[in-house]
Amino acid sequence: MTGGGRSRAVVLRGDRVVLRPLTGEDIEAVAAIVHEPSVRQWWPVPDEGTLREELGDDDCLAWTIRVDDEIAGWIQACEEEWPGHRSAGIDIVLGAAHQDRGLGTEALRAVIGFLLRDRGHRRLTIDPAADNARAIRVYEKVGFRPIGIARAYERREDGTERDALLMDLLAGEEA
Repeated sequence: MTGGGRSRAVVLRGDRVVLRPLTGEDIEAVAAIVHEPSVRQWWPVPDEGTLREELGDDDCLAWTIRVDDEIAGWIQACEEEWPGHRSAGIDIVLGAAHQDRGLGTEALRAVIGFLLRDRGHRRLTIDPAADNARAIRVYEKVGFRPIGIARAYERREDGTERDALLMDLLAGEEA
């Protein structure tokens, strides 16, 4: 995908969540969520500069997840737009105060619908840590299926490596 991704993000809604395109003003709040222990254990925090650069990446569609106008998390979709291979990878982070309430499920369903219906993708992927059972249950709930293990996928802060579970969802399989 070429630059300007954020400009193509639109406001999306669930019953309790509103997804607003990420702006530079949101990056500090999202960075604070990424640093929360319940998030950090699954989402390795690079140095502050790299984190801010990743959150501000214009090559992905990115939204803040808002609940009652409070930033509860962040979700992004990085698209592959080759005509025969329209797919997107999704990342999601939800702050501790907003976990275990079904809000991540709502946010995912809104983004999945947008990517499949409005952006014309046929395959979506997500890659949680293989031992992140809570996230995997949520992803399965919205229609993702396990397709394999990526061994030593990411290096944790303590230097150990962690496997990831690769999951995908094809158009028509969303739940």
